[in-house]
Amino acid sequence: MPEESGPAHHAYGSAEAAAWSEGAAEVVTLGEALVALVAAEPGPLAENGSFLRHVAGAEANVAVGLARLGHRAAFIGRVGQDAFGTAIQRRLLGEGVDCSCLSVDPAGPTGILIRERRFLGAAEVLYYRRDSAGSRISAGDVQVAADRGLFGATRWLHLTGITPALSRSAAASVEAALRLAESADLTVSFDVNLRRKLWSEEEAGHALAPLAARSDVVFGSPDELALVAGLRVPETKPDPRFLTDLGGAVLVMGPSIVVMKLGSGGSLECRRHRDGAVSSTRHAGYAVIQPLDPVGAGDGFVAGYICGTLEGLPSEGALALGNAWEPPSRPRPATSTAFPRAPRRSGSWRSEGRMPSADQAVHGTGVVRDSVQRAHAFRAPAG
Repeated sequence: MPEESGPAHHAYGSAEAAAWSEGAAEVVTLGEALVALVAAEPGPLAENGSFLRHVAGAEANVAVGLARLGHRAAFIGRVGQDAFGTAIQRRLLGEGVDCSCLSVDPAGPTGILIRERRFLGAAEVLYYRRDSAGSRISAGDVQVAADRGLFGATRWLHLTGITPALSRSAAASVEAALRLAESADLTVSFDVNLRRKLWSEEEAGHALAPLAARSDVVFGSPDELALVAGLRVPETKPDPRFLTDLGGAVLVMGPSIVVMKLGSGGSLECRRHRDGAVSSTRHAGYAVIQPLDPVGAGDGFVAGYICGTLEGLPSEGALALGNAWEPPSRPRPATSTAFPRAPRRSGSWRSEGRMPSADQAVHGTGVVRDSVQRAHAFRAPAG
């Protein structure tokens, strides 16, 4: 892993950057975007001879999800000076993501992951990202973004626990972004996104707990949240009381909101109010009709939840939109390609008076019916 990174060339000139001058990004995120080669057919990698190419990376997925929801998102990162790097640039730009601070690094290749498709059990994933361009992101890249006004005009910074695991310079980029967000009083969200192939649980817990403590909104599965809180998850399925207590333990660390991703069990939000009171809100999610390759689904949830929060929806609405925005249950890879697309809107859902309650998100009425109908077409409400 690189400890220090040299300068990278910015991929686009002033003409392309000027295209974004009409509206600043509402959400900024940073990390490594990779090319994913996903097996075309289910089965072990050793038996597959055909692969489909996608753009992957948790932060890039969230940016694409927000863009499809009608919100402006910017991605800070590096890609290699190669064909895969070009493919990532074109894909993100085509989705409407602000790539003015996505730069080209001639000193490192674009990272690659190769993944099998499996409906039962964990899928085998091979990563080729050591010394990649994306892992060479540095505090200097974040400062370039700040100098261009990206942090001064945005509302929200989204981080994950993947980037600090990539390299020392990548960890420094997260710290630099967090300090800028704190000084600008931005809302900071943090998705734990534990990657055990990148580091040990001990290393991850030591590095990620402080990031969770400094964030406003923390996302994670029960085992990920237990890691940052220094707790252990029961071997049996955790009961609702344990999940609520776990959310409360993370709240004590500093964030105002903890959002627990429960897979087929939906999601749980624990919120600390200004008077110190703690409330919890549960959304049951949607029953899976067909088996779903779950990789990347959590990024769709995060995009939906952030969108709902930006638009002032209540907790129930933000959770429902997050659960609805996970890639639909279908036998296809859950990269951002599978995210639904929302129709163009003149304003926010709340300002248009078309999404006054969480019930609309759950049952698919009003604008939510229009925007997530593709997702609902492959889901049934959980009973």
